[in-house]
Amino acid sequence: MVFWEGYVSDELMGTFAPIVLYWVYAGFYHLLPPLDRYRLHTRRDEEKKNLVPFSTVVKGVLLQQLVQAIVALFLLTTTANASGVIVQPSIPKQILQIAIAMFVMDTWQYFVHRYMHQNKFLYRHIHSQHHRLVVPYAIGALYNHPIEGLLLDTVRGAISYLVSGMTARTAVVFFCFAIVKTVDDHCGLWLPGNIFHIFFQNNTAYHDIHHQLQGLKYNYSQPFFSIWDKLLGTYMPFNLVKWPEGGFEARLAKE
Repeated sequence: MVFWEGYVSDELMGTFAPIVLYWVYAGFYHLLPPLDRYRLHTRRDEEKKNLVPFSTVVKGVLLQQLVQAIVALFLLTTTANASGVIVQPSIPKQILQIAIAMFVMDTWQYFVHRYMHQNKFLYRHIHSQHHRLVVPYAIGALYNHPIEGLLLDTVRGAISYLVSGMTARTAVVFFCFAIVKTVDDHCGLWLPGNIFHIFFQNNTAYHDIHHQLQGLKYNYSQPFFSIWDKLLGTYMPFNLVKWPEGGFEARLAKE
C-alpha cells in the first residue's frame, strides 16, 4: 500500500512525480539564502562565467521534461498488466531491480556522454549546450539540447526500466531518487551532512570537476557511481579546498 493508491495510478505517478520533485528540490536550492561559505563557486563566478540566462535554462528544462513525460507515460502504460492487477515483487527483489537500474543508467550515461565529448560535431552542436553552465546550479541539472535530453536522459531511463523489469510502482521510487541525485550533483553547494556526499563518491564536487575546463575529459560518470571512470582511465581525483574567506573549491589533484 502506498499513499497515492486509489487516487492516482502508478503510471501517472511514475510519469509526473519525478518532474514535480525536480522543481520542488531544485526550487528549494534556488530559494536558499546565498550560503557563500558552502559554495563551490562564488556568485560572481556564476554570473560571469555562465553563458546562458536563467530564463533560457528554465525553458530548456521544461521542454526536456515534456518529452520525458510523453515517453514515460507511453512506456509505463504499454507495459502495464492488461488485467490491471499487478503483484508487487518482494522488497529484496525490488532493491535488486533498483540496483540493476542504477548500473544500467550509469553505463548508458558514461558511454553516450563520453562519446558526445569525443565527437567534435556532437560536442559543438549538442552537448556544449549543457556546458554553457560552467558553474552548475540545481535548476540547470536537466538543461540540455533536446537531442541530448532524448538520447542521454529519456532513453537511458527507458532502458533502465525495461532491463531491470521493475513495476511502475517501483519505478516511481527509482526515478524520484535518480532525479533528486541529479539535481544535487549540480547544486554547487557542499553542505554539511548531505547524505549524497557521505554515501556517494560521485557527488557535487565530483561532477563540478567535469564542468571545469581542465576536467572536461574526465569524470563522465553520473549520477550514481564512478565505476566506469575508474575502469577506463577517465577518473580525475580532486581535493576539496576550503577558502579562509568562506566557500570551497574542487581542485584537480593533477593538472
